[in-house]
Amino acid sequence: MDLCEYLDLTPEVADALATGKPVVALESTIISHGMPYPENVHTALEVERIVRENGAVPATVAIIGGRLRAGLTPEEIDYLGKRGREVAKVSRRDMPVIVARGEDGATTVAATMIVAALAGIEVFATGGLGGVHRGAEKTMDISADLEELAATPVLVICAGAKAILDLGLTLEYLETKGVPVLGYGTDELPAFYSRESGFGVDYRVDTPEEVAAIFRTKRQLGLVGGMLVGNPIPEEYAMDKAVIDAAIDAALAEADAQGIHGKDATPFLLAKVAEITGGDSLASNIRLVYNNVALGARIAAELARL
Repeated sequence: MDLCEYLDLTPEVADALATGKPVVALESTIISHGMPYPENVHTALEVERIVRENGAVPATVAIIGGRLRAGLTPEEIDYLGKRGREVAKVSRRDMPVIVARGEDGATTVAATMIVAALAGIEVFATGGLGGVHRGAEKTMDISADLEELAATPVLVICAGAKAILDLGLTLEYLETKGVPVLGYGTDELPAFYSRESGFGVDYRVDTPEEVAAIFRTKRQLGLVGGMLVGNPIPEEYAMDKAVIDAAIDAALAEADAQGIHGKDATPFLLAKVAEITGGDSLASNIRLVYNNVALGARIAAELARL
């Protein structure tokens, strides 16, 4: 496989891809923008350990010194964690600028999908998906993650779209773009911190084998784009929907009062919700990520067998 001239793989990831072993892509904005140091680094390293424990090779994605990276060393993860929000948050539109300037970047869902596809990685596990923001009928604030799912052939496992978003409109957008939305063991789209949202998925699936077969069939049919699997947060770590909704409403009001929007909105809102809930939402966030990467590794292992 001819790799993009701007892309570097770690030896472990390169060997896994060359020999047909399962690989799971992981994003890096959760390290630099999603959590405080050193909890962000501990979480990222634990995520990689869980992927390996479930039979796959982790490939944390970022931009280091202008190079697209699929796979990071522990030292590089610590570097991103320490720099935090000094590192650029990179989506599709930002990639050519950050690469051309030789800068560092933490990849969003969209950018991680792009790098994964360039490397030949089919599975990507993350926390929550970006989507249509509340009030988007006025602001047009819609995450590039949705367009990437429509265009890039990567299977994304998440705990649903982030609860700060308009989940109903997010599903409508994905339907328009022809992106299959599957619920793992559920008929509802998970709402990140909560297991239920009140919005139905397209199809329920109950095994990694079924998910892998559907994704492989989609590829074989020549249908463009990716696929989304909503994996509910484990029951014991889920938050009361009324509590989290009240925290989100308060955070949204403060963001509006401060004029925070665009790519700054999600990190601000998640941090504010964590503050309002006394850290409970951050603990839930970590656990749902662990749950997603374990499932992602199992799905990747099934894909490798097909």
